[in-house]
Amino acid sequence: MKFKIALISLIALLVFIFFYFGFHQYTNLEFLKTQQATITEYNASYPLYTALIFFITYVAVTGLSLPGAVIMTLTGGAIFGLLKGTLLVSFASTIGATLAFLASRYLFRKSLQQRFATRLQVINQGIEKDGAFYLFTLRLVPAFPFFIINIVMGLTPIKTLTFFLVSQIGMLAGTIVYVNAGTQLAQIGTLKDIFSPELIISFTLLGVFPLISKKTIDFVQLRRQARNQKYKSETS
Repeated sequence: MKFKIALISLIALLVFIFFYFGFHQYTNLEFLKTQQATITEYNASYPLYTALIFFITYVAVTGLSLPGAVIMTLTGGAIFGLLKGTLLVSFASTIGATLAFLASRYLFRKSLQQRFATRLQVINQGIEKDGAFYLFTLRLVPAFPFFIINIVMGLTPIKTLTFFLVSQIGMLAGTIVYVNAGTQLAQIGTLKDIFSPELIISFTLLGVFPLISKKTIDFVQLRRQARNQKYKSETS
């Protein structure tokens, strides 16, 4: 219990520092554009150090569920290019998401599961069976906030390794889109310029397709089992 209180206090303190000292002012598109040349020069002189600072900062931002992940992703493309930027962002975002997932699980899951055990029973069974498919869909649909998915999934029975791997794969397409947009930073007026309605629909269909396919296969298998049982009962 003492460790939980200490962890909550630490998270609250870090979030307070982030906003109180104005670090959130650096997580906007205008600031990135004005500082791109300076950061690029620093990266040219200290590439490994710059990459390390970027990686740790990204993990901290996503792990604490702070605003700025989108700008950080654009920064990855603007400073490191498509390949290196995608690699850094992909692993940093997944590690940060997993940290937020684990914090949510450690701090809140046990109490919520005990309090709403009956109501959550069906949901838990569904997550245990199809959790990877649901998570993959959520990761691909831009309408679902990144940090909320991390926190909510931490309250479910999904395994940590499954969460990490599915998140890594599911977020990759969106990561590439944003990192690639970062490489063309000068052409971006607002964040809305990155995702067109057609692209959002495409991601949604891509995410929903595996889940629909699995449900269809399960339905066909159930129908087949029902027919086999009916045939056995008629011939016996």
